[in-house]
Amino acid sequence: MGNPAIAEPFGAADYLLWEAEQPDKHEYLAGEVFAMGGASRRHVTVSGNLFAALDDALLGTPCRAYMADMKVQAAKDTAYFYPDVLVTCDPVDHRADQIMTSPTLIAEVLSPATAAYDRGDKFAAYRGIPSLREYVLIDPDQKKVELYRRGEDGLWVLRDIQTGAPLPLASVGVDIAWDRLFRNVD
Repeated sequence: MGNPAIAEPFGAADYLLWEAEQPDKHEYLAGEVFAMGGASRRHVTVSGNLFAALDDALLGTPCRAYMADMKVQAAKDTAYFYPDVLVTCDPVDHRADQIMTSPTLIAEVLSPATAAYDRGDKFAAYRGIPSLREYVLIDPDQKKVELYRRGEDGLWVLRDIQTGAPLPLASVGVDIAWDRLFRNVD
């Protein structure tokens, strides 16, 4: 996570107006705006692989997969992020132009610069989304996958996915094969 792109905190409405005019993407958390850095080849490949596998698997269901250019409102007037991949089954989200509010699944592909933030403040904000059932963290360099799943009791449980095992996404009824997730990542 980089330094704030704007030194002075401002409100979410100002962020949304400002962001619409920017050539690059920025995330918003509690009055601070953070520039999104460029992604590595591995990052883009894993994100694309996950999106393609989900898009194929969700055909004919009420759920749809979206990629990095869709914002998620994690908390009204407090947090807006661009997840690498998200799935929503909400018809209101399917009609939204830029901001999704009811994701079922969010996946972030880690980089050395964002890993701590994705596990920390960003995940804390995501946990406040009532519809969110699973959060996936994928390290393309180490080929490691962490799956966080919200239980019926509301508690989040970590499941480390073993090398070679499929990624079981219960929230959308899809298993992603390990080789499909890491295809062309060398």
